[in-house]
Order: sequence, then C-alpha cells, then structure tokens
Amino acid sequence: MLKTQLGSFIRFLKYEKRYSPRTVVAYETDLTQFQEFLDHTFEVGDIKSVTHYHVRTWLAEANSGNSAARTLNRKLSSLNSFFKYLQAQRVVAKNPLKKLHARRLPERLPLHLKIKEAKYLLEEVPFTDDFKGATDRLICELLYATGMRRSELLQLTEKDVEWGLHQIRVLGKGNKERLVPVSATMLDCIRTYLAAKRQLPVHDDTLLLNTETGRPLYAMYVYRVVTGALCNVTTLHKRSPHVLRHTFATHLLNEGANIQAIKELLGHSSLAATQIYTHNDISRLKEIHQLNHPLG
Repeated sequence: MLKTQLGSFIRFLKYEKRYSPRTVVAYETDLTQFQEFLDHTFEVGDIKSVTHYHVRTWLAEANSGNSAARTLNRKLSSLNSFFKYLQAQRVVAKNPLKKLHARRLPERLPLHLKIKEAKYLLEEVPFTDDFKGATDRLICELLYATGMRRSELLQLTEKDVEWGLHQIRVLGKGNKERLVPVSATMLDCIRTYLAAKRQLPVHDDTLLLNTETGRPLYAMYVYRVVTGALCNVTTLHKRSPHVLRHTFATHLLNEGANIQAIKELLGHSSLAATQIYTHNDISRLKEIHQLNHPLG
C-alpha cells in the first residue's frame, strides 16, 4: 500500500507540480529510504500507522552516518510534503511531521565576485575565436546579466528573447515564468551569436544555445565553462554557475536595487530566500566603516 501511495505522490510532483527531474529524484530517494526503513525496522505496511517516533528514529539512524544537517532537513522536508499530500488526498488524518522540527543550519553567505572581477570576466578573460568560444562567452554573459539558474539557461529558446521589449523570458522552478530585462548590448551579443549559429552545418533553431556540433548544451558543459572562466578571475574556493547568480543579486543590492525587485528577477517564491543577500550587504558596510571611520 505504501509503495502505491509513494508512486502516486511522485507522479503528482512530476506532472502537476512540474518539479525538475533532479528534485523529483531527491524526493523519491528520501521517501524510498524511509519506506525501506519502515519495512526492515518496524514492519509497518500501512502509512496510517506511521508516527513521529518512526520518523525520529529514521533520522537518528541517518545521523549516525554523519549526515549533514542540511541533508537531514531535506529528508524531513520530503516526508512533510508527502504527508501533506496524503492529507489532501484524505489518506491520513494527521501529519506526524508536525511534532518534529528542522535542525538549525550554520549560516552560509552566498559567494560572489567583486565588481572588478566581474568586469574582468566579461572584458578580459580570453575565449577561443570560434563558435565554441562564442558559446562559452555568451554562457558567462547571460548568467551574470540575468541571474538565471544553470537549468534555466539550458532551457532558453530563441523565442524567449523579446527583442523589442529588451527582455528574456525565463522558465523557472515549478514551471513559473518570469521576465528579466537585458541591455541593448546583451541583445547585440545574442544577435551576433545567432548569426554565427546559422552558419553551422547542423544547428538547433529552437534552443538558444548550441554546441559547435549543433547539439543542445548540457549541465556539465556549462559547469566546466564557468568554472574554467572563474579560475582566471577569482580565488573563491567555489567556482560554479551559481556564483554568477549570487553575483548578479549582490551587485544589484549593493547598487541600491529594491530587494522585492531582486526576488522577482531571481524567481524566488519567498522573500526569505532573497534576504540572504542582505547579509552580504551588511558585511560590506561593516568593512567600509572599519576602513573609513576614525573609530572603526
């Protein structure tokens, strides 16, 4: 019975919530592990019999393997979503997760480039003088100019560029669309790129970005390009596409952008997710105070 309900929930995430494949796999992995734990440890076959004690014991066992607090919280979140779904379906009357609380996480400030590093990335980092180089350069430019996620970049189509309105339509998490403004210079870069793409023997007229063989880009390609480019401009220990997203948001905030506007540009569903960037801003103000105030 539990397997049937789990399968129904996963289909709900895929086809109704339209979660990304990666997110669905994470949910399915956590819930399958919980199901196996119930089978082997408690021999519980009916989801209605599950209590907070079962969940707490499962998390304690997972923690014995030195799982990070973030991982345990994700497992807790997966189960909570599952039981909320079962409540909505009238399968269970109560959610046992209400008696449990997430573990407190150490605060991690988002890593970002300094303005001079971002300028060096866009103006000085050498890219090869061919279509591959043009693709690699445009990847970095788009990620910094729009703050989009890597998965969103891979889904961009040529039709998502709204030339007359100077904006790009981005399909984000939960299949939610948002419009991100871009400069005329950015549009010129895209226009030049598309002209070069048309000269390839094989190319995709749907997706915006292609490899030099005309195939769609893939996640590891983008990761390698950005990591390689950032190695030329920063000593940050983490150099991923998400660093450019953090840089986009941090630079906007530092230049006086409204945090609600930044939330919309990033496609966050909650303002709480965006407020992490205010901590970076406070750190910058403290640094300025220490350097410039007589009593700093």
